[in-house]
Amino acid sequence: MRILRHSVVATMTLLLYAQLVAAVQLHALTFNEDGSHSVEKKSGAVYLFSYFKGNGEDGLHLAYSDDGLSWHQLNDGNSLLRPIVGKDKLMRDPNITLGPDGLFHLVWTSSWHEPLIGHATSKDLIHWPEQQSIAPMMNEPNVQNVWAPETFYDRETKQFLLFWATTIPRRFPETDKSGDNGLNHRIYLTTTKDFKNFTSTRLFFDPGFNVIDATIVRDGNRFIIFFKDETKQPVAQKNIHYAVAERATGPFIKVSPPITGKYWAEGPTVIKIGGRWIVYFDRYRDHRYGAVASTDLEHWEDISAQLQFPEGARHGTIFQVKQSVLAKLLKMSGG
Repeated sequence: MRILRHSVVATMTLLLYAQLVAAVQLHALTFNEDGSHSVEKKSGAVYLFSYFKGNGEDGLHLAYSDDGLSWHQLNDGNSLLRPIVGKDKLMRDPNITLGPDGLFHLVWTSSWHEPLIGHATSKDLIHWPEQQSIAPMMNEPNVQNVWAPETFYDRETKQFLLFWATTIPRRFPETDKSGDNGLNHRIYLTTTKDFKNFTSTRLFFDPGFNVIDATIVRDGNRFIIFFKDETKQPVAQKNIHYAVAERATGPFIKVSPPITGKYWAEGPTVIKIGGRWIVYFDRYRDHRYGAVASTDLEHWEDISAQLQFPEGARHGTIFQVKQSVLAKLLKMSGG
């Protein structure tokens, strides 16, 4: 009887251990060294989300999550970096990409109308030695704005893509009256390896309508650009689409139907978790975040009700960091 009891205990112990291992594997996350987002879960990393509040006056905010659904503010909800770039000194649409140099590259919208991009780097997301002003549209004297810049590291060409939305009056006359306040955007691009030397700016993405808030993810051997249709007239769109390309630099083709609903959505950011794509977006008229999910990029489910975001979070970017980076952020926050 004593031997039988020991055998039962051993069997139960092995079952509990197997369940524990399965649970750890289920909730672990991955980390891509090139900073790309199309990844599956694996141990050693955690999700972060960069965002701004209000109009971006106080700068960079961060939140963290272990499942991509429930988000918790860092630094007690206070800014980690206050903007000093440009006349308006705003930090809207903060986008963070991890480079091959081990530095986190942050770019942001610095003004409503001044055509400048803010840029800063950090090793730990806490210390930001200096801020840089990038003027990518100097050869366009009539440029109206430079909005929602993002970076993507292209490991094939070993360079950063830096892209954003800009209106140049009368450049696309067929849609000149389609946007807000006469704005008629397209996506423009420059590339760089060191954020000191930049290639000549060129038109990057023109889907044939007013477009802002582009973001790129890698999906195996192809690349996907998600973006907002900014059309307001004659019929308001204000929804999210995507297109695909064989190279990060394009061309992106086959624009999808809208993947978001009748609400107005902007600022998409994308990641793949457990074989499922999740596209987060700012439901800015509703003052909250939303998300849709898909396993095949064709059939989309609205999962907004499952999200928990810090109050006031606006137009952010999801990315991944090692647990050690989060540990330092939590220590700074007193967590």
